[in-house]
Amino acid sequence: MKTLWFVRGDIDGFFGLFIDNLLQLMLINVLCRYACGLPEELVTGRILPGAAVSILVGNLFYAWQAYRLMKSTGRTDVTALPYGINTVSLLAYVFLIMAPIYQETGNPYLAWQAGLFACFLSAVMEIAGAFVGDWVRRHTPRAALLCALAGIAITFISMGFIFQIFSSPAIALIPMMMILIAYTSRVKMPLGLPGGFLAVLTGTALAWGLRPFGLSSFVPSVEKTALGLHLPTPALSDIFALISSPHGWKYLSVIFPMGLFNVVGSLQNLESAEAAGDRFETKPSLLANGFGGLAAAFFGSAFPTTIYIGHPAWKAMGARAGYSILNGIVITVICLLGAVGLVLKIIPLEATLGILLWIGIAITSQAFRDVPRQQTLAVAFGLIPCLAAWALLLVETSLRKAGKTLYEMVPTFGSDLYIHGIFSLNQGFLLTSMIFATVMVYLIEKELLKAAAWMTVASGLSAVGLIHAYTLTPTGLKNKFGILAAPDFAFSYGVVALLLIFLHITRERNNP
Repeated sequence: MKTLWFVRGDIDGFFGLFIDNLLQLMLINVLCRYACGLPEELVTGRILPGAAVSILVGNLFYAWQAYRLMKSTGRTDVTALPYGINTVSLLAYVFLIMAPIYQETGNPYLAWQAGLFACFLSAVMEIAGAFVGDWVRRHTPRAALLCALAGIAITFISMGFIFQIFSSPAIALIPMMMILIAYTSRVKMPLGLPGGFLAVLTGTALAWGLRPFGLSSFVPSVEKTALGLHLPTPALSDIFALISSPHGWKYLSVIFPMGLFNVVGSLQNLESAEAAGDRFETKPSLLANGFGGLAAAFFGSAFPTTIYIGHPAWKAMGARAGYSILNGIVITVICLLGAVGLVLKIIPLEATLGILLWIGIAITSQAFRDVPRQQTLAVAFGLIPCLAAWALLLVETSLRKAGKTLYEMVPTFGSDLYIHGIFSLNQGFLLTSMIFATVMVYLIEKELLKAAAWMTVASGLSAVGLIHAYTLTPTGLKNKFGILAAPDFAFSYGVVALLLIFLHITRERNNP
């Protein structure tokens, strides 16, 4: 059978990936200007064109990778890995690096340079991770790799978007249900149109059609949007200007976990793709990820790109290789023309969120479906750290809107909310999620020595501060690195490891 670059399902896949990428560009446009003080010409003229380079390069590579797999296996159902800007890193770099530097110095260009430096170091970590990724995948149970993805999907993706949908039901609820009908039942939609395209079209028509009757919550932006050509400009001198500056290295406590987060997240997404039927080689996939991040930094974007969550959902839509190419091209055109704001003057964001909701629930479902039945308990246990991180986000958002900070309010919580437990689970929650699930898998399989080994890993990570360690400051929750950064957790996990070793020895003596 002839291998095709484009199939009908690529249209739906394109809309899903495009909307997700567009959301990140919107966040960059808003947060960089209002939280970090960056002038519009810096955002539109440097950051967005740099982001376009990294997104285009990555999307073209992963499309080619999928096409090559189709050719080598004779299959026609291979779906390219979705790719775009990492949302978690975006928010972390804005609020934990760029905004604090701007508030401290009043210099938006220094804040931007610090973001570039962070993006550069994160990309270097991803490239290094490419050479150990296969080993990690071989020695980590699938339940551990999938459960953390499921935790992010059901909280940071699905819950946030479902709240937004139900706050604007007139223009968002119908498109959401159209998405669920199309992708769940697989019935043919009117006129044979792709479900995602028809849902966005319907939501846009409702938003504009109901406005005269006061039934639509859609309010087009009144901000002027001047189109123009903004070509990428190299920013190497801006990156390396921070090497000798304390502003570059003082935020390593943020940069290192984010780089590690990206590596581990990419491995989880590769495992997710394999569970859905598409096995891509680890090393080239992670190398492309890392070089995409380097391209972003070299051309002025402070935000690393990564393999996205959601491959099984795009596969279920019928997307193959072409959706990735379409996304890369369209996002590039929008960025280079400075048209991010213009798109949202026409298409209401609420009309597109059903696609992202579908992606979230599809990923959550996969974590339970594609592991052995007895290991679903491990998946459930691994969700807990992600739920804690989501709870902290809600608490922080509520306090910020009330004009308060965590630092001043924590003493008032008492036993009504065990906030320090939330803090501990939040710190390094992705790694903690994997450890919880892995230990549970080995306990289910009665592999006590392997469980003890992972408890020892947890003890070591706690000791150096990669999980559970934190410092609460007037500017927020900070990572805490150093010797015995979280001694109580290091001790407790170490004792559990010794207990498991003792139980293993006892069992072997009783059952030689």
